[in-house]
Amino acid sequence: MRRSSFASMECPIAGALDHVGEWWSLLIMRDALDGFTRFDEFEANLGIAPNMLTRRLRALSDDGLLERVQYSTKPARYEYIVTEKGRDLRPVIIALYLWGIKNTADEARNVVLVDQVTGSEIVPEFVDHHSGRPLSSMRAEFVAGPDASEEMRRRLNPDSRRTRRDRHKAQRSTT
Repeated sequence: MRRSSFASMECPIAGALDHVGEWWSLLIMRDALDGFTRFDEFEANLGIAPNMLTRRLRALSDDGLLERVQYSTKPARYEYIVTEKGRDLRPVIIALYLWGIKNTADEARNVVLVDQVTGSEIVPEFVDHHSGRPLSSMRAEFVAGPDASEEMRRRLNPDSRRTRRDRHKAQRSTT
C-alpha cells in the first residue's frame, strides 16, 4: 500500500517525514551512520525482509541520504554510503535515542552513547544556538514564516493557538 506524500503541507516536519517517516528508514540510517554499508549487513543486523530492505535503500538513495556505490563487478554488488544530507540526520537519531531512554526504555542500559575518541558517555542536550538555553526549558512554538500560505497562517494564528491553549487549561483544571 502506497502512502500519500506530505509535500503539500508546507511544514518542514512533514517534509522530513516524506524522506524518513517510515521506521525502517530511520533504523537503516541509524546503522548506516554507525558504519554499516552493505545489503547483507543491514539485512542481518535489522532482520528486515530483503524486498523491504531493497525498497528502503532505493528510497534513501533516491532521496540523497545514501549514495549507492558499486564495490564488486562479478557479481555486481553495491554498498550504501552516507551522504552529507544523511549525516545531517544524526542529531535526529540522537534525539530519538534521548527520548527513547527517557520515555520508553526499561532500567537496562542496553545502548549507551559515547564519544568515539574518548569513550566517555555523552548525555545529549539540545540547546538554542543563539542563547545556549536548553530547548526542553524553552516555550518554543512554530509561527508562520514569510512565505507561508494563507492556510498555514490560519493554522498557526496566535489568537487561535491561545484559544486552544486556554481550552486545554480549562479541561485540565476540571479533571
